[in-house]
Amino acid sequence: MVTVLQNLTFEQKKDDIKNKIEAKSISFDYDGIEILKNINLMIKEGEIIVFMGPSGSGKSTLLRLLIGLNSPKHGEILVNNQAISETLPDSSVVFQDYALFPWLTAEENIILALKQRVKKSKKELQQLAKSYLELVKLGHANKKYPGEMSGGMRQRAAIARALSVGSDLMFMDEPFGALDPVTRIQLQDLILQVNRDRQHTIVFVTHDAEEAIYIADRIVMFTPGPPGEIAEIIEVPFSKPRNRKQLFSTQEFNQFRDYVLDIMNKGIFEKLEEKLEVRTNGDWI
Repeated sequence: MVTVLQNLTFEQKKDDIKNKIEAKSISFDYDGIEILKNINLMIKEGEIIVFMGPSGSGKSTLLRLLIGLNSPKHGEILVNNQAISETLPDSSVVFQDYALFPWLTAEENIILALKQRVKKSKKELQQLAKSYLELVKLGHANKKYPGEMSGGMRQRAAIARALSVGSDLMFMDEPFGALDPVTRIQLQDLILQVNRDRQHTIVFVTHDAEEAIYIADRIVMFTPGPPGEIAEIIEVPFSKPRNRKQLFSTQEFNQFRDYVLDIMNKGIFEKLEEKLEVRTNGDWI
């Protein structure tokens, strides 16, 4: 790591924490194009791990593979030491577009998820749904339909529904990308609270370096694709819980953010140089 980071104290990882997810030699093709190449990754229980990289690097593709929505061409994915090719993982998912049923209220969206795992009376389901909405500070909007809520409220409802599934594994694909800065900050803090209080393992995709540093235990940086590969797995050197205002005002944070961006930009520049070299050699003429 670069010199400016040598004085940073990295948070020690306990060796006895179990692996939640293992991806072994994963590759994935789509329409004959290699999208991901030789992905090897281990994610610990209770960890927030962030996938970061330029568009087209395969971040969301790998997320879909870990969820079990697609299958790799080569390699194996284990969740809780079970191959997901045999048993789909028990997990919840939050996408950028909220994915709420527009004809159901916030409460009804959550009740629908609850019915998949518990047998309760209508009243008990309503009480459970309200408790999850209150957790994300949306208890006052339990009877609202998605079309009556702001983007931030809809995403809170989507997170509440994901939590109601009851899994300790959550996948989030750029969930805050379309939100205003204030709402985005509030939901980042909510995710940290969920991770801290419930020990959820969270796999999170973002393009935002500051968001990645603030919430992650580790950042998985992807090379520009195709094919996307893991350029580096970066330990975030700031202990939790993190105070946003204090952290963002430090020289160490600015140096680490620049370091993270340098890794991503290096890959982008190398990719551009490859294309320029091909063009110069006349292969595109």
